[in-house]
Amino acid sequence: MTAATPPVPPAVPPAAGDRRVSARIAAISESATLAVDAKAKALKAAGRPVIGFGAGEPDFPTPGYIVDAAVEACRNPKFHRYTPAGGLPELKAAIAAKTLRDSGYEVDASQVLVTNGGKQAIYEAFAALLDPGDEVIVPAPYWTTYPESIQLAGGVPVEVVADETTGYRVTVEQLEAARTERTKVLLFVSPSNPTGAVYSRAETEAIGRWAVEHGLWVLTDEIYEHLVYGDAAFTSLPALVPELRDRCVVVNGVAKTYAMTGWRVGWIVGPKDIVKAATNLQSHATSNVNNVAQAAALTAVSGDLEAVAEMRAAFDRRRQIIVRMLNEIDGVVCPTPEGAFYAYPSVKGLLGKEIRGKRPASSVELAALILDEAEVAVVPGEAFGTPGYLRLSYALGDEDLVEGVSRLQKLLGEATD
Repeated sequence: MTAATPPVPPAVPPAAGDRRVSARIAAISESATLAVDAKAKALKAAGRPVIGFGAGEPDFPTPGYIVDAAVEACRNPKFHRYTPAGGLPELKAAIAAKTLRDSGYEVDASQVLVTNGGKQAIYEAFAALLDPGDEVIVPAPYWTTYPESIQLAGGVPVEVVADETTGYRVTVEQLEAARTERTKVLLFVSPSNPTGAVYSRAETEAIGRWAVEHGLWVLTDEIYEHLVYGDAAFTSLPALVPELRDRCVVVNGVAKTYAMTGWRVGWIVGPKDIVKAATNLQSHATSNVNNVAQAAALTAVSGDLEAVAEMRAAFDRRRQIIVRMLNEIDGVVCPTPEGAFYAYPSVKGLLGKEIRGKRPASSVELAALILDEAEVAVVPGEAFGTPGYLRLSYALGDEDLVEGVSRLQKLLGEATD
C-alpha cells in the first residue's frame, strides 16, 4: 500500500511589523540624476538617438598625466595592500596644501579624510555631526543626495527655497526664518548643483557670520570651486570667516575639476574630532579608498590647473549657448548660471499647455514627454525640491548640446493653450 502524501503545512504568516527592507533604507529614493542618465544610455544602446542632459560629469577624458600616474601605481606593490583607512598620508598632505593654494584655508593633514567620492564624504560628515532630530537647513533647489544623507544620519532637512528671481540664492533673512532650537547645521553650496548659482563674497560672509552668531555648524560643498565664469568668483566660507573654522566641514573631490568622476576620490576637511569620527566610521564601512585612484588623485591635486582651465573655457562657451537657446522658447525662463555646468530653467509657463495631444501638469510629466517625443533626457525639478523646473547639464559636446536644445525648441514651441 502506498503511503499517504503528508499534508503541506500551512504558510506561516509574517510576524507583525516584519519587513524585508528596513524602514530607514526603504525611505531612500533612487538618485534621480543617475536614473535619468541610465535610462538615456539604455535607450541609446537600443538604437534610439537620445541626447542626455542628465548626468553631472565632464565629457572630457581624465588628463593623460593623471592616468599615467595610476598605471605606474598599479605596478607598485606598495599599493597592492591595505593602506590607512583615512587616506594615503601623502595624499592627505597634498590635499591640505591644495586647500591652502586654492582656498586660502590653512589646515593640517590630520584634518583630512579621503573618501570614496564626494557622496561618501557628505554622508560621513552628516553621520558624524547629527543626532536623531537635529535639523539641517538645506537651501533649495538642492542636489538630490543631500536630504537623503541627512535623513539616513537621523537628521531632519529643513528646506529654504530660492527661485529664478533671486538667481537661486537664499538670504540671511530666509535662513533666520527657518532656524529653530533644533537647528544644528547649515548646508552651504556655492557654486551650486543644480542651479549654477554662485554667492558673492559679501553674501558668503554674511551667511558665515550669521552661522557664527547662532553657534551653528556649516557643511560646505566646494566640489565646483574651479568652475566659475564671468565676473563670478569662488569664495571658501571658512577662509573668509575664520571664526567658523572650528564648526565647519568642507567636502570636495577630484571629480569635476579633473574629469575624474569614475575614479571615486573625495575628501572631508574639518575639525580633528569630526574627521576622526568620520574616519572611524569609514574604517568599518569601506576601509581605505582604492589605492590606485588615490595615487591618481595625488598627481591631480599636486599639479597645476591647466586642464581645468581648458574645460572651463569650453563650459563657458556652452553655458552661453544653452541659456540663449532655452530663453528663446516661450514659457521658459533660464537665468544665466555663474558656476558648475548646469542650466536650471523654469518651465512653469509650459505646464498645463497642450503639447502633441498631452497637457503635462508637472515638470515630471513634461520631462517624460520630452524624452518620448524629442528623445532628449532632462531631470525634472521635483528631484531637486522645486517642481516646475528642469535641470540640463551642459557638460556634453557642442554639437549634441545644440541638437538637443533645438529638439526642445521644436517640441516646446508647439505648446498651445
